[in-house]
Parts: sequence; structure tokens; C-alpha cells
Amino acid sequence: MQIRARMSMSADGYVTTPSGWPALTADPAFVSGESHGIREFLAGCEAALMGRTTFEPALTNDRWPWPDLDVFVLGSHRPAGTPDHVVTDSDPLRLLEKLHAANRGGDIHLIGGPRTIGAFHTLDALDTLELVVVPMLFGSGMQLTPVLDPGTGLTFERERALPGGSVEIVYSCRGRRTPLPDQPDSQR
Repeated sequence: MQIRARMSMSADGYVTTPSGWPALTADPAFVSGESHGIREFLAGCEAALMGRTTFEPALTNDRWPWPDLDVFVLGSHRPAGTPDHVVTDSDPLRLLEKLHAANRGGDIHLIGGPRTIGAFHTLDALDTLELVVVPMLFGSGMQLTPVLDPGTGLTFERERALPGGSVEIVYSCRGRRTPLPDQPDSQR
């Protein structure tokens, strides 16, 4: 089992558009669930792990976004309307234990923003960070750094060109990690 984060960012380093949407959604080549190598990525995944902020919009979707994946959510509370099969916990270590106990050998897709990805990376739980850099400049939005900066132990593994001008860059997440500044000592 590997925990793999895959997210998109603009060429100027923003993981969200100025209005808060994931960078990938602004790319004219984007097709939900089909483009930018997502099908290949999800083929080996059995579960999705995310923060509550990423999870909550799914509760009002017309279709469940993770029909073939077990879902684990890190959050301070269980949002109203959360399906019974979704596992939630406010402690990332406990959530990882539940994830490991339920795992059948497949990989885990870590979905979320910089804080969620940074939290699991700090716990040495993140195996790879896969970035899809879209050929667009946003000028503002949310950045992946400084939560993940050069001191976090990322090692370049490979890259490939994707249709439409995007580039996929894959990093191994083994090496020195710097704890998040507001993370309790018990979670470092």
C-alpha cells in the first residue's frame, strides 16, 4: 500500500484558481474523471483519503465522486449527511490506523489541499506527490508551498508530457520532513 497525492497547479505555482477551484478545472483540456492521466492513477487505488473541506462539497453532488473507492476523511467533526460507509476521524494517526486496518493491498489517493497533504507528509505517511502542472498563469490562489518546501524531503522521480500541454511531475516523499508549525507534539 502506498499513499499517493495527486494534484494540479498552475505554471506560476497555484493549486487553486483565484476563485478557489482546483487548478486543473481551469484547463480547457480538462474532462472530469478522464483527462490528465487520472484514470491511470486511480487504476491502482482502493481508497480516497481527504480533509473535510475537500469532502463536504461531495455531499451535495448529483453523483458520488468515489463510487469504487473506500473513503476516509480527516475532520474535526462528521459532516451532516455523510454516508455510513465513510470513515471519519479528527486525528490523522488514528485515521491512518483505520486506513491500514481496512486496506486490501491497493494504493490510497490522498486528495486535498496543502495542509492535508502536508499533515500526512509530516507523519511520514505520504509516499509520492504527483503534480500536474497546467500551462496557465493564475497570479493568485492557494499555493502548495510553504507547507511543502525544499526542506521537506521531496526527491524528483520522473516527468511526462500530457495532452494539452500539461506536465506530470512525480516526487518521492522519502527524506527529512519538517513538522507543521501548528501541529501538536503528539502528531510529529
